Amino acid sequence: MAASTLTEVARLAGVSPATASRVLNGSARKPGPGVSERVRQAAETLGYIPNAQAQALAKSSSGLVGLIVHDIADPYFSAIARGVQEVAREQHKMVLLATTGGTPADEKEAVAAFAARRADAIVIAGSRSSRPEDEQGNAELAAELDRYCRNGGHVGVVGQAIVGAGALDGYHLVEVPNEQLAAELAGKLTASHSGDFVIIGGPEGLITSDDRIRGFQAGLASAGRPEAEVLRASFNRAGGYEAGLVLADRIRDARNAAPANEGGKPDLCIFAANDVMAIGAAAALRSEGFRIPRDALIAGFDDIETLRDFRPGLSTVRLPLEEIGRLATLSTGSEAAAGADGKHDDGPAVTGQVTLRRSTEWTP
Repeated sequence: MAASTLTEVARLAGVSPATASRVLNGSARKPGPGVSERVRQAAETLGYIPNAQAQALAKSSSGLVGLIVHDIADPYFSAIARGVQEVAREQHKMVLLATTGGTPADEKEAVAAFAARRADAIVIAGSRSSRPEDEQGNAELAAELDRYCRNGGHVGVVGQAIVGAGALDGYHLVEVPNEQLAAELAGKLTASHSGDFVIIGGPEGLITSDDRIRGFQAGLASAGRPEAEVLRASFNRAGGYEAGLVLADRIRDARNAAPANEGGKPDLCIFAANDVMAIGAAAALRSEGFRIPRDALIAGFDDIETLRDFRPGLSTVRLPLEEIGRLATLSTGSEAAAGADGKHDDGPAVTGQVTLRRSTEWTP
């Protein structure tokens, strides 16, 4: 059955197509008394669905917010997405979602798609990349965002600034102090652990991971401790599991070399650059017969909701993930569109909290 048209609605209502369009698409120009009700009744009778792009033109607003994340299955991004959704609902807007796997080239395509649909705002959550293979993608993403902002769009970015993006009207950054918080975590852990540290991080050039690694190393140095070895893996649970298997072999070799120490305080404390990597590493150790914190200590970063069901409780850095999503979305609103001078304005600061739990508390 063919969809009804605006012309058919106008004919049934006894008005011109232009008048029907003004009623159904939300134009500021109001028709005479009774006309709007007649047009809406005709549209309901015919089952007419208004054209969203026509409405966006009439209202100068599409009522859409684009959200770009690496992986919505990751609890970190799903929590941020909840915050974005809450603000969008309060503003009577709808959220369009794109998952990109973290590649700047795919993020650029998502920005272009949202811009083509006249999204009022775009929120980008996820680590930036300084890897050589992403250089061209970074440049194209920055150029696409520049084009979108110059055409009146507003962008909220979570974490770090888009690589290569200049000072743009409508561009807002909600910065997460990853380096500072990782240093604070290292300081707390060195106070109770006298043994070795090892870091499980993401691929080199993934800026969130690199910031957290750098901060943790700085915290160790401040406590007079040697630099930790860094194991690089995928920035996800699978990467943590892979690194955990490597560490399980090391723990086993150390036990075989010094069996008299078995049952004593664990010599190794693991810092995983995010919670899902920590969960993967703990699962790998468990599969090899080792337990946390009996055989090794471990800490993560983010305090994702999944940790409510993780045992033993995981030491981590708590980030207000839903609030971060809210702040990024609110920063793109009309009232926050610019600073006092009408230029680029960073979003509000985000704070976090080191939270120590059972995973780093050894008892005889």
